[in-house]
Amino acid sequence: MSRIGRLPVEIPAGVQVELTGSKVRVKGPKGELHREFSKLIDIKMEDNQLKIARASDNPEERALHGTTRAVLANMIHGVSKGFEVVLEVEGVGYRAEMEGKNLALFVGYSHPVKIEPPVGISFETDAKTRQIKVLGFDKELVGQVAANVRNVRPPEPYHGKGLRYLGEKVRRKAGKAGKGAK
Repeated sequence: MSRIGRLPVEIPAGVQVELTGSKVRVKGPKGELHREFSKLIDIKMEDNQLKIARASDNPEERALHGTTRAVLANMIHGVSKGFEVVLEVEGVGYRAEMEGKNLALFVGYSHPVKIEPPVGISFETDAKTRQIKVLGFDKELVGQVAANVRNVRPPEPYHGKGLRYLGEKVRRKAGKAGKGAK
């Protein structure tokens, strides 16, 4: 039995869960998410908890068991508390600014790179700490948008300049050895 899959998912106050067969709709203060899960996995709501079960030990069902529980937990966490990914801006002259709800990145190109947030995503910047926050209630979308922002200028190995996740370690290279003896 999956150790993650057998744990029930608590439904906090203010979150409504609607089950229709294998379709789940979750609504909370931050937003609303819906998703259709595999029919091989059984999802039941019992006394303010979601319980996930599988019929057999078939490898396909075993793989889906823990995944289904984790995705449901992320949906409930997202609509109640939300998700946040923090990126750091590293480099001389590199900065990020807000232009309305859009993000403008000044990262060494001849022009600022403007990123418009998709529905359900918002950006925050802090000039002092040189950080960009990607906020939203859909964990997958928050992660994808953060990856897209990072891909504008990923950290390079020689000087470490670029956009990186908070706490990300960049493997550095030595660079040229200089003028050597002939």
